Amino acid sequence: MESYGIKHNNKTYSMLISGFIHLHDFTNAFRIFEEMLKSGLQPDRAIYNLLIEAFCKMGNMDRAIRILEKMQKERMQPSNRAFRPIIEGFAVAGDMKRALDILDLMRRSGCAPTVMTYNALIHGLIRKNQVERAVSVLNKMYIAGITPNEHTYTIIMRGYAATGDIAKAFEYFTKIKEGGLKLDVYIYETLLRACCKSGRMQSALAVTREMSSQKISRNTFVYNILIDGWARRGDVWEAADLMKQMKEDGVPPNIHTYTSYINACCKAGDMQRAQTVIDEMADVGLKPNLKTYTTLIKGWARASLPDRALKCFEEMKLAGLKPDEAAYHCLVTSLLSRATVMEGSTYTGILSVCREMFENDLTVDMRTAVHWSKWLHKIEMTGGALTEALQRIFPPDWNSFEVLGEVSDSVSTGDSDYSSDSDFSDGDENQDADDN
Repeated sequence: MESYGIKHNNKTYSMLISGFIHLHDFTNAFRIFEEMLKSGLQPDRAIYNLLIEAFCKMGNMDRAIRILEKMQKERMQPSNRAFRPIIEGFAVAGDMKRALDILDLMRRSGCAPTVMTYNALIHGLIRKNQVERAVSVLNKMYIAGITPNEHTYTIIMRGYAATGDIAKAFEYFTKIKEGGLKLDVYIYETLLRACCKSGRMQSALAVTREMSSQKISRNTFVYNILIDGWARRGDVWEAADLMKQMKEDGVPPNIHTYTSYINACCKAGDMQRAQTVIDEMADVGLKPNLKTYTTLIKGWARASLPDRALKCFEEMKLAGLKPDEAAYHCLVTSLLSRATVMEGSTYTGILSVCREMFENDLTVDMRTAVHWSKWLHKIEMTGGALTEALQRIFPPDWNSFEVLGEVSDSVSTGDSDYSSDSDFSDGDENQDADDN
């Protein structure tokens, strides 16, 4: 443009900066801003808003605040476009105190928060598992005369779904329908998550029937939630039927789908079917991830095949996956909790795993140590190599008098609250939710 004698103006620079921010190319966004300053142009409200957006997306909240303060010093009244990214930035970072402080500043500045601003706050509180505070913000919306939209209610529903409070999730679902708001697949996903989390699978089926009546198709996430729900109950037949329906509907299973299905197989003790699923994954070009292997390890241990569990653990490492704390925990817990007499290969395997954990500076929490010690007591009555290996990864204050008393009480009372059969699917749920 300049070669033809046409100079850039603020609007041109604004469009260029916005484009680079959209691409998350912040280096070029700031380069264009520097060029604008060198050309003698001064930032206007639109440019400042873009800079705030860029800094917030980068996680540099202090710089974003400084831009806001600069606007105020230059007597540019910040609008929602300036305040909302900052509130969202603090909310995403989990700093809800500062997010709420900015909301107060926004009001004092004479800028009325919009539904999108409130949604950002509510979403941040839900991420922090502060459902009641999120509802309190919702009530402030009502008082301010701002009507919540379907996204507002869906976020609240997601909070209750995470706790398995199906009644509350349905209450806000009813508000969406009564308000004449648009129903979409994400709303139904959230409702299904609440049903499955609380084990109400018949309610989940009723929700899927309503989806069909509303002409809303099931996507991969919906199927994942349903398969995981049946997997939690160990109902491999329902999970298998859903896998079949999924393929017939042309919805491609992903790694989370297969892992949940494998979990159903493992809970049902059908390890042959679980292995068939692994083979099917290979056929479609999907590789097991850390969670898939961890689920298989637990399945083999549950089936009283410790050697297969240890072999699976080694296969995981050969596949280039680095075991995390959950994988180590699962393997040792599964093997110890089901053993009465430790066979040679299993004994050697656990010693090796404990050594790896020690070398990687991994220790277990006190609750885990107490229960591992309880199970160890049934295998190795007096101190031996296994006892020594495990105690190296116990908490530093393990040998204190109080802890020893807790272990003694736990062993004598047969404390059974702690189980090695905990689900491994929550991480998948969260990922699905975030992907939405």
